[in-house]
Amino acid sequence: MGRPPLPLGTWGRIRRHRSGSTSWRAVANYRDYDGVTRQVERIRGTGAKAERALVEYLKNRARVSADGEITADTRISEVCRVWFEEFKRQKKATSTVNTYDDVLRLHVLPSVGSLRVRELTVGVADRFLATVRDKTGPSAAKHAKTVLSQVMGLAARHDAIDHNPMRHVSPITIEKKAARALTLAEVRRLRAGLLADERAVARDVPALVDFMLGTGLRIGEALAVTWEALDLGAATVEVRGTLTYERGTGWVIQPRPKTESGWRTLHLPPWLVTLLRARERDGNEWDVVFPSPLGKLRDRSNTNDDLRAALDPLGFDWVTSHNFRKTAATLLNDGGLTVREIADQLGHKRVSETQDTYFGRAQPSPRVAKLLGVIDENA
Repeated sequence: MGRPPLPLGTWGRIRRHRSGSTSWRAVANYRDYDGVTRQVERIRGTGAKAERALVEYLKNRARVSADGEITADTRISEVCRVWFEEFKRQKKATSTVNTYDDVLRLHVLPSVGSLRVRELTVGVADRFLATVRDKTGPSAAKHAKTVLSQVMGLAARHDAIDHNPMRHVSPITIEKKAARALTLAEVRRLRAGLLADERAVARDVPALVDFMLGTGLRIGEALAVTWEALDLGAATVEVRGTLTYERGTGWVIQPRPKTESGWRTLHLPPWLVTLLRARERDGNEWDVVFPSPLGKLRDRSNTNDDLRAALDPLGFDWVTSHNFRKTAATLLNDGGLTVREIADQLGHKRVSETQDTYFGRAQPSPRVAKLLGVIDENA
């Protein structure tokens, strides 16, 4: 009676053999989901390293083979599907998952999804990225490069190709425009103009702008602040999350900010505490400080439209919510705070590699509240 075959997706005993004077080969028989048993090997500098590399490869191969083995003739669309399912299991931010989903749906799959893995050469990838850049812009091209690089990396890990062709494509450069900060005189003129605009007041634009100026929060973080996160007695706000859009659900509060350092408690300037005390807690479902007129979470796109409609007539057509963040940072810098203190206030992950390595991260400084107090001319 013959030996029974290996179960599908499993492998037999791993054997080690010296391969030349400086390398070792680890070999095992693996039974694919098509029922065929194949010999698989990995070569490394030592026998232990070769065996570890082989085990890691076999585990990944077993996972992918359950969906269908990835070979040089597998369509890119299928590799994209397998990669994206794995990517979603990595607990990435909802906004990141949505962005990559858009990149696959709008760019990668329509353009190269029907190609076989072996057909995506460096030249083909270069032409694809150039088309995305010319039609949609360099930012979209960079996202497409990132996604396709990870997709082809999966194919390379399973020996469908010898190397990832995305490593050799031409670099994509994005011209970064320096964010412009408002001067103190411009801040006061803008605030006065917003308060005189009845439509802006009805849409709660002046208070939201004041909150972003007085904290340096991103617009998504500001719209996600709840009353529970405020301690007006201590003049602080805890930044716990950010507003994000979930397909099939709508706008939700993602219970973590953009980066790990985004979790922070900030000190509020006295004029902003006074403004917040004057607001009524309306008991909306999310308990947010800045709800929509219907008591829901504010749509970020609609909110940006509200800002645009209020700012343009005042001559601030160049101003976006990010300029309020830049303005807060500039005022703090002008007031003498260290770069590290400002980074803690803004929730930036790093100040610089040197400071991350040699200095402990400080808590956001109470001096922030005093320095941002200059925004209100009556303070």
